[in-house]
Amino acid sequence: MHRALHALTVAAYLTLVAGVVVAQPPPGMPHSPVAAVLLGAVYVAAATAGFSRVHRVARRGPRIAFVAAQLLLGYAVFVTSGAMVGAILLLLVLVSQSMLLLPPRGALVIVALVPFAHTGMEWREGLREALGMLAAAAFAAVLTRLIMREQQARQELTRAHEQLREYALQVERLAVAQERNRVARDIHDGLGHSLTVVQMQVKAARAVLGSDPDRADAVLAKAQVQAEEALAEVRRSVGAIREPRSQVPLAEALRALAEQASAAGVPTSLDVTGQARPLLTAAQESLYRAAQEGLTNVRKHAGATRAELVLDYTRPAAVRLEVRDDGTGLAADPAELPGYGLLGLRERAAHAGGRMSIESVPGRGATLRVEVPG
Repeated sequence: MHRALHALTVAAYLTLVAGVVVAQPPPGMPHSPVAAVLLGAVYVAAATAGFSRVHRVARRGPRIAFVAAQLLLGYAVFVTSGAMVGAILLLLVLVSQSMLLLPPRGALVIVALVPFAHTGMEWREGLREALGMLAAAAFAAVLTRLIMREQQARQELTRAHEQLREYALQVERLAVAQERNRVARDIHDGLGHSLTVVQMQVKAARAVLGSDPDRADAVLAKAQVQAEEALAEVRRSVGAIREPRSQVPLAEALRALAEQASAAGVPTSLDVTGQARPLLTAAQESLYRAAQEGLTNVRKHAGATRAELVLDYTRPAAVRLEVRDDGTGLAADPAELPGYGLLGLRERAAHAGGRMSIESVPGRGATLRVEVPG
């Protein structure tokens, strides 16, 4: 826009020079061609180089001083040129520049003052010309204002695009982090659980290998089955990354976990209360992984003789799963326990809109509880 105003200023000055050389001023208007050309040159220098410098100044004082000086200089060019068209164009350039430098009210004052350049003409002719210049000045002010708004809208749109791009990058980074955490939880809860069972079964088989080979062989057969299930779990996890996997009924999946835990040496029962109902994938996965991690911890740390899974559908807007054992209980605050298992359970429960808690009585066992909407 500044370049366009500079080009208009130069064109107005060339029009002024041509006008004072070949044209005659209106009757009664004094004119001085040489003074008009010289004053016009000063005006053009100020309207180009001077305007660019003043526009970079944020203070209002220098801007007001520049506009006032240009208005007086424009009057002088107008008078000395004999009210030539070029002088009128220079004053219209000042109107546009005042819209860029001053508040709207200040620019309106310039619009109102510009027609007074015709003071001194015969009053009928002066009034007609002044009204015409007032209309032209108002048009220039409105046009400049519209261009300013359009430029501001473009700048805001550019900033909005940049913000949207930054938000998109943040969402992408968050999605990557969430997927990384999900895969880590799946590896820990699924593969880790299965390998723990295999490890305990192999230990049991080695303990009776010399005295009872048949029993050792039976235990190793169970370990083989568990290892195959672990491999299938890995394949399901990899497949889930590419496409959604079908859901097994939760009670059926928990019953399989209870059977695995019983086969690994900790008799485990399943108790389902209330009417089963469909759950969102995140909620069902949270409950299943809670049972899986809870039974793994019972076998590894609790020293329990039995465990129990309780799936409770009796609440109207929530489903609760409890993993109970009769072991030694927790020696530390549950919030301070190390490891990724409980952290993963908390993250899963929170992702499903639920919560996880642990209750423990030393010497009497512990209860892991996860509740999710459903």
